[in-house]
Amino acid sequence: MRTAYRKRTPALLLSTVLATGVTIGTAPTALGDDVPPAPSVFIGKVDVNDPDLKLPEGKTLAAPKVLDIKTVVGDERGTEQREDSNSDVKFQLQAEVLFGKDSAKLSDVANDRIRQIAAEIEKQQATHVTVAGFTDDLGSAEHGLKLSKERANAVQRELNEDLSGSAITFEIRGYGEDAPVASNDTEAGREKNRRVEVSFPRAD
Repeated sequence: MRTAYRKRTPALLLSTVLATGVTIGTAPTALGDDVPPAPSVFIGKVDVNDPDLKLPEGKTLAAPKVLDIKTVVGDERGTEQREDSNSDVKFQLQAEVLFGKDSAKLSDVANDRIRQIAAEIEKQQATHVTVAGFTDDLGSAEHGLKLSKERANAVQRELNEDLSGSAITFEIRGYGEDAPVASNDTEAGREKNRRVEVSFPRAD
C-alpha cells in the first residue's frame, strides 16, 4: 500500500523549528580576522517631538563634564617623557640622564634638560611645582628613599636657580621604590623606575 505524504507548509516548518530548537539553514560564512564587522548605523529619522526624548517632569540634566585628556610624548631613547593633560604638565626624566650611578650630583646634560623644563614652567606661569624622585627596588628601602629625595632636591635647586626672581613654591618628595612605572624584574624596567618627575599646572 502506498502511503501518501503531504508537503509541509512553511508555517509547519517554523513550528517544528521552534519546538525542537533545531535551526534549518546554511552554515554561516566564516569571516577572516582582517575583515572588521560592519558598524551598526541608524538610518531612520529622529522625531524631535518624541516624548521619550524629553526629561521627566522635575528632572534636569547633569552638569557638563570635561574629560581629562592626556597626551604623552617621549624621545626616541625613552629617557625623557612629557605628559600634557587639560590641567597639568609633567616631565619625566630617567635618572641615568641626570645623575651618575647611585649619585645625586647632576650631570652637564641634566642642567640643559632642566633649563628646558624651567622655560616651560615660565611659559605656563606656574606658581607651584612638584619635584618627585623615584628609584628601583635594588638595595634597601631606606637607601632608596634617601637617594630619591636627594635627587629631587638636586633638580629643585637647579630649577630654582633657573627661575630666580619667580614666586614659585616647590613641593619636593622622595618615594624610593614606591610607585614604579615598570617591572623591577628586568634591568630595562628598573631603568624606567629610576627617574625624577617635575609637574605643574597649565596656564588657564
